[in-house]
This record gives sequence, C-alpha cells and structure tokens, in this order.
Amino acid sequence: MKNQKEIEYPDVALNHRSLPSDPELRVRAIETLLLEKKLIKTESIDAIIDLYENKIGPINGAKVIARAWIDKKFKERLLSDARSAIQELPYIGKQGYNIIAVENTKTVHNVVVCTLCSCYPWSLLGIPPSWYKSDQYRARVVREPRKVLSEFGLKLSEKIEIRVWDSTSELRYLVVPEKPKEADGLVEKELVKYITRDVMIGTALVKVS
Repeated sequence: MKNQKEIEYPDVALNHRSLPSDPELRVRAIETLLLEKKLIKTESIDAIIDLYENKIGPINGAKVIARAWIDKKFKERLLSDARSAIQELPYIGKQGYNIIAVENTKTVHNVVVCTLCSCYPWSLLGIPPSWYKSDQYRARVVREPRKVLSEFGLKLSEKIEIRVWDSTSELRYLVVPEKPKEADGLVEKELVKYITRDVMIGTALVKVS
C-alpha cells in the first residue's frame, strides 16, 4: 500500500530503498530528478552552494576566532559581548539570537550541545552536522562528556574541567579554542584554515600541520 505522500504526489514520489546508501549519491539522485522535472534550476543550486561555502558557514566562525587570536581587544569584546563583537565584522545578515563565547584554557575545555533539538549558530558554523542532532550525542555529552569526546578522538587529561553548554532557540554558544604555539607568527588569513567547525563546537582541538 502506498503512503499518503506517494498518493498525493505520484510523479515525484521516490522509494527511498531504491536510492544509493551513500548520502552524497542520494543527494545527486534527487538533484537530477528535480532538474529533469524542471522544479529547480542549476543556477539556483550553484547560488545556494556558493552562499553556504563562502558567505554562511564555518569560515565565518573561523574568521571570528582568528581575529580574537591576533587582536586582544577584540577578544575581550567577544568574551564580554559576543553578539556585538561578531557584528563588527562584515558577515551576511544579523543573528536573530544571542550568543556567548566561551574560552578554552589549559584547565577548562568547553563543549556545546542542544539537548532539546538542534539549536545551532548557522551564521557562524553553517549547517549542523548530523551527529550534533542525534539523540545519542544530545543525551550522552551531558552525562558523560569526557567519554563522548574521547570517541571523537579528543582525549583530555582528568585535570581538565569539561563544561557543557546547552544551546536554546534564543541563546547559542561559540567555543573560543586556545591558539596553539605552532600558530604563532601566522597572519589572520593563514589561521582561518586551521579553525574547523568541530573546534568551535568543542569536539576537537586546533591542529596546525
């Protein structure tokens, strides 16, 4: 028996079992179908990709952190009033929520979660990863953060305090990682490429190769 969606939209209905298991291949299959039926245009897809790659996404958050690393006064403003400090920089749009920047130190490590759903600073970090939205991450990182971080490959000393910050629809968090010694001497543009989305969520450390 067909489900309700297939009954209402027989021309565009897809049996998910017939799609490739690889997410990228599935996306391509759906994209091809939509293009063939002229429901979307190639230019529209290109524009959306450009938007999230170059105007919205982890690159914005990375620029904020890089600026904080080289400008002590900006860092002070970021830690005291993150929303105002971030809006000093020429990024797309304005955030419709408050944001707090939390700093990692030699004795404190911060990690962010949303226990209710998947509240997340899109304008700074782009589209949230699937694991951030998963029930397991949302439940476990609060109860056993050290174990969860170790599963991400981040093993912290027992001497380091782990603080878990719970995002909401009105309040988001941005982790300000420690600047590694290997990054000394690098200019802002060079620093950006080492600051990843996971670093700003708190599930990874900055690695400068």
